Amino acid sequence: MKKKILFLGETYRADAITWMNGLKEFGLFEIHTWELTKGGTGLDKIKRAIETVSRLKELRREILRLQPDLIIAERVTSYGFIGSLFHKYSPVIIAQQGITDIFPPDSFTAILKERMQSYAFKYASLIHAWGEIMTYSMLRKGADPNKIMVLAKGIDLRNFMYSPDLKDGKIRAVVTRSLTEDYRHETLLGAFEIIKQQEIPFKLTVIGGGHLKEQLIQSAIDKNIHDEVDFVGRIPNADLPKYLSDSDLYLSMPCTEGVSSSLFEAMSSGCYPIVTDLPGNRAWITDAMNGRLIKVDDVHDLATAIRWYAVNRGGLGHILKKNREIVEQKVSYEKNMKVICSKYIEIIKNFNSCVV
Repeated sequence: MKKKILFLGETYRADAITWMNGLKEFGLFEIHTWELTKGGTGLDKIKRAIETVSRLKELRREILRLQPDLIIAERVTSYGFIGSLFHKYSPVIIAQQGITDIFPPDSFTAILKERMQSYAFKYASLIHAWGEIMTYSMLRKGADPNKIMVLAKGIDLRNFMYSPDLKDGKIRAVVTRSLTEDYRHETLLGAFEIIKQQEIPFKLTVIGGGHLKEQLIQSAIDKNIHDEVDFVGRIPNADLPKYLSDSDLYLSMPCTEGVSSSLFEAMSSGCYPIVTDLPGNRAWITDAMNGRLIKVDDVHDLATAIRWYAVNRGGLGHILKKNREIVEQKVSYEKNMKVICSKYIEIIKNFNSCVV
């Protein structure tokens, strides 16, 4: 009989889909899901907090009905905390989504989130970190190091094929991040405004949705780069590999982040990465070696890096090939998910033996 997992999280996210698919494929788990209304800002966050409290009884009934062998919850201070409330019913695995899930750190809710985080760390059977950089904040907040597993879900290399061929003299850049403030698309548009003024041909494809979409479209018009920028919106995850294979430059300018699967997807597809100089990116990219690292919100530094790429991209083949090899060695979906599934099964067995 298949082991049952109750997944608490935002099931529409590509990372969550990859995670659940891997558990079904390599662990033969039966996946059930539960999630809250999509979050937002201001009143939306207050409404979500009220919804969380009001739906806890519903979740308890679902757990008693389903009797899952395992509860998995993403983001320590939201679903992770919720899942840990039910640790007596089932082993709970929580996953931190960023370098720290307490963000912004100076928010008036930071103290409450710290307490929620401590509770989740205490009662989780396993704390799953996608990268080493995420463990530092966990340990500072009192997480038991024996509970921490560091391993990325990985990239399905069967889908993301290596295709580094340059189509012509035009830069074909792609960004695959949500259209929200944290991902700084305005910085990207500002840099490409400079690139156009320097008469460097380019095409920028912006993949993803978000509340800033109309504002960013207007910004592209104001900067006179609207003919070169294509806002394609949200796409099925299965369509992403084609967009990456049709591109040669990958851009990502978030102001804060842990470890991004989108970077691995780009590296595996042969796109040259230009990303923000953040700890999570530094773990994979060495500036001027296998990519470029840019200061947060530095439009001119980004434009300079893009111009450098335009001049030198014909001689970067060995770098692109090395990036693909890094992904194959360390971020293979098939290899990593098999290890992850084995660990999750071990957690279930240990929990059941303690109950008996």
